[in-house]
Order: sequence, then C-alpha cells, then structure tokens
Amino acid sequence: MDIAGWRRKLDRLDRKLVRMLNQRARAAQQIGRLKARTALPIYEPRREQAVFENVLCANRGPFPDHELKRVFEQIIGVMRRLQRREILVRRKAKRRK
Repeated sequence: MDIAGWRRKLDRLDRKLVRMLNQRARAAQQIGRLKARTALPIYEPRREQAVFENVLCANRGPFPDHELKRVFEQIIGVMRRLQRREILVRRKAKRRK
C-alpha cells in the first residue's frame, strides 16, 4: 500500500474512533444521570484505576502503555466534565419544579 492508501485507512479508523468515543460519552452521560439521582461522586479513583488496568491489559502494542494511559486520562477527564454537566442540568431542572 502506498502512503495515500495508508492515509485513507487512517481516515477510516479516525472516523471509527469518533463514533466509539461518542458512544462512550453517551454511556458516561447516562452514568452521570444515575450519579445525580444517587448522589454518587463524579470522581471515583478506584474506577479510574480499573479503567486503566482494563485498557492496558488489552494493549498488544505497538502503542506504549504509558502513552495509552495518557490518552485515557484525557478521555476520562472529558467524560467527567460531561457527567458534571449532566448533574448540573438535573439540579437546575429540579429547582425549577
């Protein structure tokens, strides 16, 4: 495959990653709704550690573990912000009632 072919492959993979990240974001929003109802904290260090262990166990390379963990730290940070937003929306809606 030439460079153009590899780039087309990367473009397809990028689109797939975007779809999967959005699926993960929707799941995080649902968890945020549940956390809002049950008063669970948004930041759960044990859960985050479990996520890191899960993805690192699945890693077969060539992506270095420490870099993969950094990527997931960023993903989790975005998901946490989505959950915070979800909780704030729920609280505002409750106040209006």
